[in-house]
Amino acid sequence: MVETLASAGVSFQLTDEQQMLQKMARDFTAREIIPVAAEYDANATFPEAIFRKAFELGLVNLNIPEAYGGVGASALEESLVAEELGYGCTGISTSISLNNLAALPIILAGNEAQKAYWLGERLMKRGEFASYGVTESVAGSNVAGIETRAVRTNGAYRINGSKTFITNASHASFFCVFAKTDPAAGHRGMSCFVVERDMPGVSVGRKFDKLGQRASDTAEIVFEDVEVPAENRIGQEGQGFYLAMKVFDYSRPGVAAGAVGLQRRCLDESVKYAKEREAFGVPIYQHQAIGHKIADMAIHYEASRLLVWQAAWQLETGSINPKLPAFAKAFAADMATRAAVDAVQVFGGYGYMKEYPVEKLLRDVKIFQIYEGTSEIQRNIIVRELFR
Repeated sequence: MVETLASAGVSFQLTDEQQMLQKMARDFTAREIIPVAAEYDANATFPEAIFRKAFELGLVNLNIPEAYGGVGASALEESLVAEELGYGCTGISTSISLNNLAALPIILAGNEAQKAYWLGERLMKRGEFASYGVTESVAGSNVAGIETRAVRTNGAYRINGSKTFITNASHASFFCVFAKTDPAAGHRGMSCFVVERDMPGVSVGRKFDKLGQRASDTAEIVFEDVEVPAENRIGQEGQGFYLAMKVFDYSRPGVAAGAVGLQRRCLDESVKYAKEREAFGVPIYQHQAIGHKIADMAIHYEASRLLVWQAAWQLETGSINPKLPAFAKAFAADMATRAAVDAVQVFGGYGYMKEYPVEKLLRDVKIFQIYEGTSEIQRNIIVRELFR
């Protein structure tokens, strides 16, 4: 895709390899995710078995470069997979794809030794889970407001604080954690560290009981006098805030792609039901009130996907503009939420019942307007970039 765009102007034709990857992810979703999604949701079951199968197929750790044992997928290819997995269950897909996010600080700012060990040895050879630790109870959208401290002492850092709403925390072997090394310096006083789960002083709290995406694990991490070697610091001291912002630029297209997958599922389920369900002697799609809802779903799905592809493509060109991933994340999240609400409306009373799939889609979708930067924060970014 990137080569086509760069050499021959605009094109929306995927390469043969990208089409194969897309089909592999679609087939995997149909075979391994959709049949168990309702059960995993009802019981809040962590999808470790599905993760292992996805790992064997190469659908996990997609963004890890070939030099460290990964496939080195492009941001577009990562988004293609995220859409397909999100179509099946965004809770399961979140847990499967979280390593992509956790690996980003190391990919973007790690030295060669760190990349070889954390990416190559731990994530690729051992197939471990990792988590990404920014959010705190006092600092969600305001990343610069984190209070976790990292104090340098005798060639190491002593970390105290906590992180909340951390995906895969109960299963991760290590965490990429952002902490203040110089609180007086504001956002310029933040740094990033890799913290091992089994280090003394690290504890993982209870798993949160969530409205939606219940198959994904979300928990709190607490750090009490955790001694972390200086070589576990990722990037320069004081550069953590800028690294976190850069991570968002790379991670948001994939998150938006998950919302796009959920949109497509809403569309497909609504089309299928509206063909079969009759009212006043005709299938309900023939009533304009229903037909237009489904037409809007299709329009918004296509527009969301194109915004995701554009945001992913620009990452490969090296000309990163935070406005584009913000466009994709805000629009895809908002339109997915609208699609889920409308899908329930298309199904009528049945849409409110757990035996039909759109009830779960409505519960799952809301978090897309919240995590990886709320829809409001995306608009703040867009305003900032427009008025620079």
